[in-house]
Amino acid sequence: MTGAYVTGAGRSDGDGERSEGGEAVPAGPPPPLDRELAEPLRAILAGLPGPLTLELVADRRARTAAGSLSDDAIRRGGAFELEERVVPGAAGSPGLPLLICRPTATPGPHPVIYNTHGGGMVAGGPRTAELSGELDRAQELQLAVVAVDYRLAPEHPDPAPVEDCYAGLRWVAAHAAGLGLDGERIVISGNSAGGCLAAGVSLLARDRGGPRLLGQMLQCPMLDDRCETPSMAQMARVGMWDGLSNRAGWTALLGDRRGTGEVSCYTAPGRATDLAGLPPAFIDVGSVEALRDEAIAFATRIWQAGGEAELHVWSGAFHSFDEWVPQAVVSRGAQRARADWLRRLLHR
Repeated sequence: MTGAYVTGAGRSDGDGERSEGGEAVPAGPPPPLDRELAEPLRAILAGLPGPLTLELVADRRARTAAGSLSDDAIRRGGAFELEERVVPGAAGSPGLPLLICRPTATPGPHPVIYNTHGGGMVAGGPRTAELSGELDRAQELQLAVVAVDYRLAPEHPDPAPVEDCYAGLRWVAAHAAGLGLDGERIVISGNSAGGCLAAGVSLLARDRGGPRLLGQMLQCPMLDDRCETPSMAQMARVGMWDGLSNRAGWTALLGDRRGTGEVSCYTAPGRATDLAGLPPAFIDVGSVEALRDEAIAFATRIWQAGGEAELHVWSGAFHSFDEWVPQAVVSRGAQRARADWLRRLLHR
C-alpha cells in the first residue's frame, strides 16, 4: 500500500495545525507508511478509541493490564530469574516497586537495562509489551533488566513520574552489588513517555551528581510539552500516538502549565538548554509520527554540544511500530540496531 497513511481520528489534510501562539506551522501531508505497516495500523486503530482524552485514561489502563506479561513470560523458560521489590521512593513518596530480571546463563555481576515504561504518562506499567523488547536484547547480550513502576498522571502530576524513576535508579546503583548487578554499567531505556523519562533522568543524574549512566536509549521519545513542531501538525490525527494524544498526555501531567515557561527541562528534556556531559544516546523515531521532529532536534543538539548520539529515523514507520508489527522488515531493522548499539556500548 505504497503512499498510504492512516488517521487515528479523521483526516489530516496537510494544512497544518496552529501553534500555541496562533501562528500556522508549515506542514505538508504525512509521509507515506511502509507497505508492511499500513494495513496493520489500520486494523489496530479500528479497535482503539482515540485520540487520547482524560476520559480514555481508564481504557488505556485496562488495555495495559490485559496485555501485561506473566511471570512465566518474563522468565522465558528459565532464561531469567525474576524478583519484585518495593524500595524507597523520592522524599515524601510511597515505596517504589521494581521488577528485577537477571539472566541465568552467565554469572554476574550483569550490566543493567533500567527500563522506564511508556504509556503517555497516564498508563503503562513495568510488565507491558515493550518489556519484551528489552528482554530480547538482555537475553542476547546477557544483561539484567530492572523495570520501574512509577506513579502516573493525572493523579500524580509532575514531577512525580521523573522523580520516581530517578529514585529507582539511585537505589539500583547503590544496591547493585548485593543484587548481582554491575552498578557501573547501567543503560537507561524507555519508549515514548518512557523515553522522555529516560532523558529526564539522565539530565537529573548529571546535574545532581547521581549515578553515572553508561548510556541512554530513547525509543520514539516524548520530549517537548510545547507540541509546536511541523511533525506534530502533520500527524495531528495520524498514527498510534498522534499530535492530539500527545497534547492530552502532556496536559494530564502538567495541567495548565503545559506549554508555559513553568516546565522543567527534567520533565520535558526538549526544553534543556545544555545537553553537554550526557551519556551516549541512542534515539530512534518513525518518519510518520508526531514525535519525529523533536527527536531529531534533540539528537542534533547533543551533537552541537559535543556529545554522542546515534539517530535512526525509520522511513514509513509509525509510533512504536516494532511492538505492533514486529515481523516487518523495518521493525526487525530497528530491533537489530538497538541491540547492536548496546553491544558496541558495552564493549568499549
